[in-house]
Amino acid sequence: MSGYKKDEESGVGSFFQDKTTVIQEARVFNETPISPRKCRILLTKIVYLLYVGETFGTQEATTLFFGVTKLFQHKDSALRQMVYLVIKELSGIAEDVIMVTSSIMKDMQPNLEVIYRPNAIRALCRVIDGSMIVGLERFFKAAIVDRNVSIASAALVSSYHLQPIARDVIKRWANEASEAVQNKSSSFATYGGQGYAAGPTSSIIQYHALGLLYLIRQGDRMAVTKMIQQLAGVKGSGGTLRNPYAICMVIRYAAKVMEEDPNVQRAMYELIDGYLKHKSDMVNLEAARAICEMKNVSAAELHRPISVLQLFLSSPKAALKFSAIRTLAKLAQTHPSAVAAVNLDMEKLINDDNRSVATFAITTLLKTGNEASVDRLMKQISAFMSEISDEFKVIVVNAIRALCLKFPAKQSVMLTFLSGVLRDEGGYDFKRAVVEAIFDMIKFIADSKEAALAQLCEFIEDCEFTKLSVRILHLLGVEGPKSPQPSKYIRYIYNRVILENAIVRAAAVSSLAKFGINVADNAVKRSIKVLLTRCLDDVDDEVRDRAAFNLKLMQDEPLANTFVRDDSTFSLDTLEARLTSYMADSSALEQPFDFTAVPKISKEQALEAARHSRKDAIDSVAMASEASGVASTSAAVPSASETQSAYEKQLTEVPEFASYGPVFKSTRKPVELTERETEYVVSAVKHVFAEHVVFQFNVRNTVDAVHLENVVVVMQPSEEADLTEDFIIPVASLGPNSDGVVYVSFTRNNPSTYATGSFGNTLRFLSKEIDPDTGEPEEDGYDDEYSLEELDLGAADYIVPSYAAFATEWDRLRSGATAQETFALTALDSLKTACDSLIEILGMEALGGTEAPTSPTVHTLNMSGLVAGGGGKVLARARMTFQTGKGVTMELTVRAEEEGAAQLVINAIA
Repeated sequence: MSGYKKDEESGVGSFFQDKTTVIQEARVFNETPISPRKCRILLTKIVYLLYVGETFGTQEATTLFFGVTKLFQHKDSALRQMVYLVIKELSGIAEDVIMVTSSIMKDMQPNLEVIYRPNAIRALCRVIDGSMIVGLERFFKAAIVDRNVSIASAALVSSYHLQPIARDVIKRWANEASEAVQNKSSSFATYGGQGYAAGPTSSIIQYHALGLLYLIRQGDRMAVTKMIQQLAGVKGSGGTLRNPYAICMVIRYAAKVMEEDPNVQRAMYELIDGYLKHKSDMVNLEAARAICEMKNVSAAELHRPISVLQLFLSSPKAALKFSAIRTLAKLAQTHPSAVAAVNLDMEKLINDDNRSVATFAITTLLKTGNEASVDRLMKQISAFMSEISDEFKVIVVNAIRALCLKFPAKQSVMLTFLSGVLRDEGGYDFKRAVVEAIFDMIKFIADSKEAALAQLCEFIEDCEFTKLSVRILHLLGVEGPKSPQPSKYIRYIYNRVILENAIVRAAAVSSLAKFGINVADNAVKRSIKVLLTRCLDDVDDEVRDRAAFNLKLMQDEPLANTFVRDDSTFSLDTLEARLTSYMADSSALEQPFDFTAVPKISKEQALEAARHSRKDAIDSVAMASEASGVASTSAAVPSASETQSAYEKQLTEVPEFASYGPVFKSTRKPVELTERETEYVVSAVKHVFAEHVVFQFNVRNTVDAVHLENVVVVMQPSEEADLTEDFIIPVASLGPNSDGVVYVSFTRNNPSTYATGSFGNTLRFLSKEIDPDTGEPEEDGYDDEYSLEELDLGAADYIVPSYAAFATEWDRLRSGATAQETFALTALDSLKTACDSLIEILGMEALGGTEAPTSPTVHTLNMSGLVAGGGGKVLARARMTFQTGKGVTMELTVRAEEEGAAQLVINAIA
C-alpha cells in the first residue's frame, strides 16, 4: 500500500488538490529565502487546476497573481518560466494586472539572457491594454525581426492577441512582418549565444509572420493576392517560403481568394497546382485538397490531384492514408466518375488495420462503384460490419442508403443486407439509420415495398426502442392498406397492443384504425372493429381514448375524410405570421380570421420541417457524418415559410405599409438586377398584398471612395401592367461597403385582376467623394444614375404553393371556374424539362410526385396553389406528350374558385 501511495504521489495525481489548499500553500511565495522547488510545484498545481476546469474567484486570482509576482526577484530560470506561465493564465481573472508591466519589461531587454525574452513577450501581451501598445511598439518591432527564432515567434504570436485591441497600431508592423517572412537569416539561428543549423523549427517564424501579415491585409483583397503571388513565386516554385506550414497557409489563402475573385481564379489555380510537386507530403496533400474542393472544377483539373492522393493510399503512414481517403470520399459526393479511377487502390484498404481508413474506403466505393460491383462490395461489407463500432456502422448504412436509390435493380441484395444488420446488436442511432434506409426503399423503389414491410414487421416483434416501433407502426398504417393483402399486417400490429408499453399500444391502435377506414374489404373492417373494441378495456387512458375515437371515425365518413384521409395541414410558420398580423390590426378583429388564405402542406412535409428544426434529419444522398465524428459544415437553407415569415416581420417595421394588411407572398430568392462585381450591387424582392405590390430593392455600395445620398429606384412599368405608383421610400445615406433598402409601392388598379408585365429600372442617387484625410464625404456632390436589369411581375408572384388532396379538390371545383388550352412547346427537349418549367412559371405545388415523369413520352402533372387577393384555391392538370423533334404538346386544364385565378394560370403560359 505504501508503494502505491508513493507511485500516485509521483504522478499527475499529486498536482490535483483542493483549491482552498492550494491558496493556503501560497504562503511559500513569502518565505525567505525562496525555495524554487516548492514554488515550482505549487505553480504547477495552480496551472493544473485551471487546466481541469477549476474556477478561481476574482479576489482569489488577484491574491495568487501578486503572490507569484514576488518570485521575479529569484534568478532560477526554471522557476521564472513557470512564473510567466501562471501570469498568463491568471491575467484574465485577476484585477490590476497591469501593475506587473515594469517587472516584465525588465526581462525584455536585449542584454539579458535570451531564455527570458520570449516568455516575457508572451506574458506582456496578456497584461497590457490598447493604450500602452504605442509606448511598447519599438520593443515588439525589434523582436519581430530578431535573429532568434523563439523571440521572433513569441513577438509574432503575441501580435495576434494584440490585434483586436490595437488594430491600427498592428497595421504599422506590416514591414517587420514582411521582413520576418522573407529574411534569409532564418536559415541559421542563435540560441544562448551558440549557433545551430536551422530545420523546420527555425523556419517556423515564416508561418507565424505570414499569419500576421494576412491578418493585417485581409480587408484588402488586391493586397492579399499580391502577397500570395510574391511569396509563392510563379506556379508555386521559386518563392521565398521554405516552411511547410507557411506554404500550406498560402495554399489556403489562395483557395479563398480564388473563390472570392473570379478574375484571379486561373492564376491561383496554377499556383496551387505547382505545389503538387513539392517535396513535402503535407504541402502535396493541402494542394490536392484545395483543388478537389474548388467550385466548378473540371475532370481535367482533377486528374493530377487525384493521382497525388492515389500515391498516398499506398503510404505506410496511417495519417497520409486517412487524409487521402477522406479527401477522395468528399470528392466522390460531387465527382464520383473522377474518383472511380482509384477504385482498385481503395478496395485494398477495406481490410486496413485502421478502421477509419477502411470505413472511408467502403463508403467511397459505394459512391463510385458501378452496378456490377454491388454484389462483391456487399459481401465484403457484411464481413466488415461486425468489426466496427456503431459510429462507423451508421456511416456505412447511410452510404448504402444512397446506393439503394442509385441502383434500384439491386434492391433485393441491399434489402437482404439491411435486414441482416437490423438483427445484429447495436444502439439506437445504428438501428434508426437502418430503419431510415428501409423507409427510403419503400418510398422510392416500388418493387421493394412488400419485402421491406415484411422485414419491418419482423423487426418490431423484438424491438427494444419505443421510438422506432412507433415510426414503423405509423408506416404500416400508411402503406399497409394500399398493399394487395393488407390483412397480413394486422396480426403484427395487434401483437403490439398485447405485448408492448402504453406508447407503442397507442400507436398500434391508430395504425389498426387506418386499416379499418381505408381498406374496402368488409371482412377486414369487421375484424378491426372487434380488435378496437377490445382496446376499450386497456389500462391506459390514451389507448382507450384512441380506440373510442377511431371507432367513431369508422362509422362517420365525413369525419374519416377530415381526420384520416386528408393528408394536409397548415404551414405553421405562415399561420403564426398571419395570426400575429391579424391580432395586431384592431380593425381586422371585426371579421373572422380567414383560414382559406393560409397555404397548406402535406403532413410528410410538416414532419420533415419538424425534424429539420430539431437537427434530427439524416441526408439521404450523402454521408450523414464524417469518420471520427467530423460534422458536416454545410449551412442549412431556410424553408419557404421561414423566408416568408422573415419578410413579413421586416415589412411590419415600415410604418407606410401598416394599412396594407398581411403580405400574401414574397419572392423567396432575390432577383439579381446587376452583376455581383459591379460598383453598385442591386437585387429585388417582390411582395404581394391584397391590393398592393411592393418592390424591395437591396442596394450595396461597393465603391470605397464614394458616399451616396437620397438613393432611389425609378421604375417604368410596361403598358400591360395595370398598376399605379404610390410612393418611393429612399435610402437617405449609403456609405462605402454598406447596404440599404429602397421600397417602391404600387396599387393594383383592379383587385379582381392580376397585373403582370415587365419594369425598366434605374438607380438614381447623389454621389459625393470621400475626403481621404478626414474620411468624411465632401459637401458638394452630383446627381448620377445607374441602369439596372428589367424586372418581371408574373403569375408565380400571385400564387402560393399549397398542398391538397388532388382528386377530392378536383371534383369539388367541378362547379367553379374552368379554363382549358392546348400548347405546343417545341423548344422543350423532355417531359422533365416541361414539368420543371411549368412549376417555375406558375409557382404552384406539384402533387403526388408528379413533378418526376416515369415515362419518357406521356405524363400528367397535377398542381395546386392559392391566389392572392381572395382568388382562392386553384388546381391545374397538365397532360403532356413528347415526340423527338416536335417537343412537348400539353393540354392544360385549370379549375379555380374565381374566374380571374383560372385566367391568370392560362395567360401565364400563353
